[in-house]
Amino acid sequence: MIARIRVAIADDEPLARQRLRSLLSRHADLEVVAECANGLEAVTAVATHRPDLLFLDVQMPGMTGVETLCSLGDRAVPAVVFVTAHDEHAVEAFEHQALDYLLKPVSEERFARMLGRVRERLAEKSSTALTGEVLRRLAEAAAGPAPPPAAAPTRPERLLVRSGPRLRFVEVADVDWIEADGDYVRLHTGKTSHLMRSTLAAVEAQLDPARFVRIHRSTIVRTSRIREMEPYFRGEFMVVLDTGAKLKMSRSYRERLQSALGQEL
Repeated sequence: MIARIRVAIADDEPLARQRLRSLLSRHADLEVVAECANGLEAVTAVATHRPDLLFLDVQMPGMTGVETLCSLGDRAVPAVVFVTAHDEHAVEAFEHQALDYLLKPVSEERFARMLGRVRERLAEKSSTALTGEVLRRLAEAAAGPAPPPAAAPTRPERLLVRSGPRLRFVEVADVDWIEADGDYVRLHTGKTSHLMRSTLAAVEAQLDPARFVRIHRSTIVRTSRIREMEPYFRGEFMVVLDTGAKLKMSRSYRERLQSALGQEL
């Protein structure tokens, strides 16, 4: 059993966050290290604080709980518990590797049962990690100094989009450009486009700035897809892609594009 469990809470409802804090405060081994109001904040908090346990609301603006968990990856947090106001989300929670789910309003009895499962999971992971560490050190002693490990990728290779009632993945490598579309963003891949429930800012935060650059308040483009730029109006340009798509670049984003391309416009 680990000595202290670091906890992050992600829920857009202040009262729901307050209820979880109250329940958590009754256990000396639980420490709240981050509190978030949306999925993007949760992604940032997990990267910063590395919590052992994440409470994740299923329905949040911008990124849903499922989309947030997919962005984080299966191994980012040792234990994830979905929090929902609807029973039907329970199946969805377990399909996406959640350890458990809590139904709002959260009762003390249900919280205690969930916490028991969390402690068992973290104890198992701690034991497994310890065994792995012992084996690693034995192998290092036998083989001598090892080369430095390669840096783990920090950017998602796939983005979760909606296709009718279903959710599916789009490879980031296939994305040509992205535009804001109401409460969604639209990913353009060749002649096809896909809707993703998110904000443009949230998607931009997930993408590699060496490959994607924002050229307008509502447009992000993959730099390798840019074919040419046509002068437009008062220092603005039309960015022409390999696909033939023409995208307006506003003056306020000109320096970003110059920096990404390494060329002065």
